[in-house]
Amino acid sequence: MAPNISGVAASDQARALRLAVLAVEFALAHLKPRGALVVKAFQGAGFAELVAGMRGSFATVASRKPGASRGRSSEMYLVARHPTVRKAA
Repeated sequence: MAPNISGVAASDQARALRLAVLAVEFALAHLKPRGALVVKAFQGAGFAELVAGMRGSFATVASRKPGASRGRSSEMYLVARHPTVRKAA
């Protein structure tokens, strides 16, 4: 999934962050105890809060920047494993 990009950085960041939050919520409702989630996110407003929230809900959360990513790109991949919190679907 990817949000529609408008070209307005603040708006695009908010849309991408919202999509990442929805993915985390879905994962917490449906992942098995040893499951994993990979989310593409962009560093910027709300990124630190997203990572902190994921760290509170998963046993491990690692951030990775792929080698194929442009150096100036703010894209990151968050790899979360073993949900510790279950939310109702």
